[in-house]
Amino acid sequence: MRAGDLIVAPIEDYRMQIQPCSIDLRLADRFARYIEGGCSHHEAIDPLSFDADNAIYTVESDHWVLEPGAFLLGSTIEHVTVPDDLLGRLDGRSTYGRYGVTCHVTAGFIDPGFKGTITLEIANLGPRPVIITAGERICQISFQQLLTPAGVPYGHSSRPSKYQYQEGPTAPKPTLSEFVELADD
Repeated sequence: MRAGDLIVAPIEDYRMQIQPCSIDLRLADRFARYIEGGCSHHEAIDPLSFDADNAIYTVESDHWVLEPGAFLLGSTIEHVTVPDDLLGRLDGRSTYGRYGVTCHVTAGFIDPGFKGTITLEIANLGPRPVIITAGERICQISFQQLLTPAGVPYGHSSRPSKYQYQEGPTAPKPTLSEFVELADD
């Protein structure tokens, strides 16, 4: 789908994916999980020194059995380009919500200027395992018009936009304070 500078592609089935005020997005076939065992479960994650290469592994699969309390990263099949005068909101679909599956923990906001696939923070809050399948419509995106375009949109050269052009489930990257320290050097 394309409307002005808004791009959501590929749309496989317009009848199923285009809703009255949102677009359903499908789950890709790559998942990222935190490595279990190598460190103590009581060891805290420090976002200032997080090393994704030693903490997260990626698996390709056509489905995943999400156990109760489990968490993994997924991503959308669709690439999204949000123009500077829109913001995007990502929400789960009600069917998955009724099974206890969330598709984002807190990162449901898509900034003006963002380009890439959307990383999903998938968790099972329910009492039973749930099978999530690649290609299924797991979440939806809606857009809101801004009164004026964002002055410094995501991806602008003066902004540390660490997830711009992400592809697939993207692990956490250094926090903003590390970018500020690097700029001061």
